[in-house]
Amino acid sequence: MYKTHNAIMDLAARELCRKLRGTQTKSEILFWRKIRNRKFHGLKFYRQIPIFYEFDDRESFFIADFFCFEKKLVIEIDGNVHNYKFKQDAERSNILNNLGLSVYRVRNEEIEINLSLVLKKLSLFLKNQNQNLE
Repeated sequence: MYKTHNAIMDLAARELCRKLRGTQTKSEILFWRKIRNRKFHGLKFYRQIPIFYEFDDRESFFIADFFCFEKKLVIEIDGNVHNYKFKQDAERSNILNNLGLSVYRVRNEEIEINLSLVLKKLSLFLKNQNQNLE
C-alpha cells in the first residue's frame, strides 16, 4: 500500500513532503542532481515522497528521501542522527520490505566524499536485485 484513501493524512503527508523538498541537505541536493530526469539508468526517481502503510491496525506513512516505482526502491540518505536510530531504521526498513520495497541506505559523507562511488554501488545493488528476481 503506497497510497492512502484518507484525504486528511494524504494532505498532511503532501504538505510535509513539500516542506522537506525546500530544506534538503547538501547530500540530497547533490544526489538528486545525478538521478533526476532519468539520468541514472533511465529510471524515474521521485524525491521526498510519502509511502503509506498499515501497522497494528493503524495507518501511517514514511517519507522516502528518494523513490523509484519501477524498481520498488527506496533510497534513504542518512545523516548523523541515524547513528542513534538503528532500531527505528531497522523497523522502518522491515515495514518497507514487507510492502515489497527494497531499501538502500547511504550516508551523507559517502555522497559528499565520492558520489561516483555511491552511484556505482547503487548500480551494483540494482543489478543484484534484478538477478534475484530472475
